[in-house]
Amino acid sequence: MSAPQSLRARVERYLTERRRLGFGLRSAAYALRGFARHVQSIGHHGPLTVGIMAEWARRDSHGSSDPHTWARRIKQLRPFTRWLQQFEPLTEVPEEALFGRLPQRQAPHIYNDGEIVDLLAAAPALGPSSGLRGMIFETLFGMIACTGLRISEALALRNEDVDLVRGMLTIRQTKFAKSRQVPLHHSTIHSLRRYRSARDLSGESTEGNAPFFIGTRGRRRGLALGERQVHRVFAGLRKRLDWRNRSSWYGVLAPAGVAKDIIVLLNGAIVKVLGTPEMKEALNREGTEPQPTTPEQFAAFIGRELAQNAELIKLAGAKAE
Repeated sequence: MSAPQSLRARVERYLTERRRLGFGLRSAAYALRGFARHVQSIGHHGPLTVGIMAEWARRDSHGSSDPHTWARRIKQLRPFTRWLQQFEPLTEVPEEALFGRLPQRQAPHIYNDGEIVDLLAAAPALGPSSGLRGMIFETLFGMIACTGLRISEALALRNEDVDLVRGMLTIRQTKFAKSRQVPLHHSTIHSLRRYRSARDLSGESTEGNAPFFIGTRGRRRGLALGERQVHRVFAGLRKRLDWRNRSSWYGVLAPAGVAKDIIVLLNGAIVKVLGTPEMKEALNREGTEPQPTTPEQFAAFIGRELAQNAELIKLAGAKAE
């Protein structure tokens, strides 16, 4: 860069352009402005290099020694440096795996009707039996399931956004700063009306601009539910229902007819390798957690997966080859 001030100006221009396209860039803005300050502090002039970026990535405010933290910081710079090349062609773009690969986002699990019924049946048991807490989470999870709202959209709802006369939700200023309306099924209207009545009788959150879904404990009593709180409750319900990790998985299969003693021998060797520190570290870098099983346990697991996904398999026309 020709001057540190110029880099700061480029950062602000980049953020302005991206935000006009609907991107929030809250964490990216923090990182890029911090990077611009770092470049100024070291007195760098000329094109930005990967070395400078790597040095900045290692100097996070918490003094982290975790390469995953450094990799996340470098990842924030990649789109900006690609954009910057149109003005400063000699700008270097850091490799995505400069500090190793980041753990990959888990594959989403699509809950079937039976699982949703089990979840909604478990929520009221959160207790206390005479309180609102169980009904709040039962209604929240049920509404998300039947409307397709994002969790953040559901938690941002205000009383005035939930029109139970017209049967309509108003979702305000969500992705790309747009608003939309979501029509409700009559059964959903009935459930929301039941929840609102019980909540109003408790004397909580009755004003039009008050949150629709509220906390019932401690400092968050009467305030909007927090996303972390919802995730914590959902994780507890998953554990209570004995739901396993629904992300993608890997296993080793042998051709039909292989002798059982050979299967046992192979399984023992694989489990031994998976238990070594080197293999655990290598898998962790790829975002994978080893969970060795016996052949019988793995066969039972595959059976459950097939049963749970039978309808999806049928619709997709998937066949074993």
